[in-house]
Amino acid sequence: MSRVQSIFSTTKQPVLNIYFTAGYPTLDSTLTVMDLLANAGVDIIEIGMPYSDPLADGPVIQESSSIAIANGMTIELLFSQLKACRAQPSLSKIGIVLMGYMNPVLQYGFNRFCADAANAGVDGLILPDLPEYEFEKEYGEIIKAYGLDFIFLVTPETSEERVRKLDSLSTGFLYAVSSSATTGGETSFNLVSNYLQKLQSYQLKNPVMVGFGIKDKASFDAVAANSQGAIIGSAFIKALSNNTSLDELVPSFVKSIRP
Repeated sequence: MSRVQSIFSTTKQPVLNIYFTAGYPTLDSTLTVMDLLANAGVDIIEIGMPYSDPLADGPVIQESSSIAIANGMTIELLFSQLKACRAQPSLSKIGIVLMGYMNPVLQYGFNRFCADAANAGVDGLILPDLPEYEFEKEYGEIIKAYGLDFIFLVTPETSEERVRKLDSLSTGFLYAVSSSATTGGETSFNLVSNYLQKLQSYQLKNPVMVGFGIKDKASFDAVAANSQGAIIGSAFIKALSNNTSLDELVPSFVKSIRP
């Protein structure tokens, strides 16, 4: 059982996954933000690898990526920063997932990327533009060889057949996009509730985590009623953009979601 899988089996409340962009707001803030999130009680930390041409990210995360790139963040530097993370008591058991896009990963070298991710203490990967076919034929075995979970995304428009297929290929959890839009947009949670109830009826093998549009306690609780938890990204990035002390901001933000 992977660390992420263990979190779902042992956590008695809805799982809280917070996303932030590596190298944002400053180049050296990655481990600081992670430590503060872990101490505040977050279950999984999702680290965005900044990329100039994202597919699913809304304007808030796009801007944070642009700033992180300007700060000098790279995949290689991120792995260098992460190598120390598991030695910190607060980060020894927390789930750590990397989210990014295939182009920079392929430029880095896919095998090298997975090896370095595993060595840096990463538990899983989210690469939204890695097609199912290529995952099965080429990349899935590499990911598995390094003991990494891989998380596929599904949307309200994904057919039951494809949901079941992507669930069968995923490990760790299945990422349920709340609506067919980019991150940070407005979402109708009445429609989302129907969608999540439909996913529940499929009795999938993986826990379902909901992302896109989750921004506060009300939206977190709304989706957690019909899933195993939720992912919050744009709202946290917005909070980080304020000139507030991270030591105050991060615990306050997490407490506002899950007291």
